[in-house]
Amino acid sequence: MPQKRKNQDYDERINQAKSILSLIGEDRTTPRNIRRAANDACKMLEISDQSQAVRAAQAINILDDISQDPNMPPYSRTRIWNIVSMLEVIKE
Repeated sequence: MPQKRKNQDYDERINQAKSILSLIGEDRTTPRNIRRAANDACKMLEISDQSQAVRAAQAINILDDISQDPNMPPYSRTRIWNIVSMLEVIKE
């Protein structure tokens, strides 16, 4: 896959992840610490002075830490796992 096309695909994945993270961050039925982690991961994805792979890895790290929280609603956990799967594809 040409580099330009790969970057566009990665940008699309990052934008999808950000939109889902925003939904989690705004969901009042999700515990506050999980909403905060979702917002932090979204902010990591928005940092433009880092490569796509670095941003994705940092967001995955935040989401991995929070994904095992026993207070997380099942639908939020599923969304987070989907985001992690989307972001794991992004490599340098």
